[in-house]
Amino acid sequence: MVRTKLILVAIAIFLAFGSTRIWFLISEKQAVQERREKFFGSSKEYPTSGGEKMKVEW
Repeated sequence: MVRTKLILVAIAIFLAFGSTRIWFLISEKQAVQERREKFFGSSKEYPTSGGEKMKVEW
């Protein structure tokens, strides 16, 4: 009886850590994708002021 409870507790802890790890990996992957879109997207778009595109002068 005690052994089965220990096994069930161990399984519950394993599942809790596993689901937390999966959630962390998914959120981190999403954050990296957002940073990548922001970085590469900013090079394509011109800075705006008041809703109008600014001229880029070199």
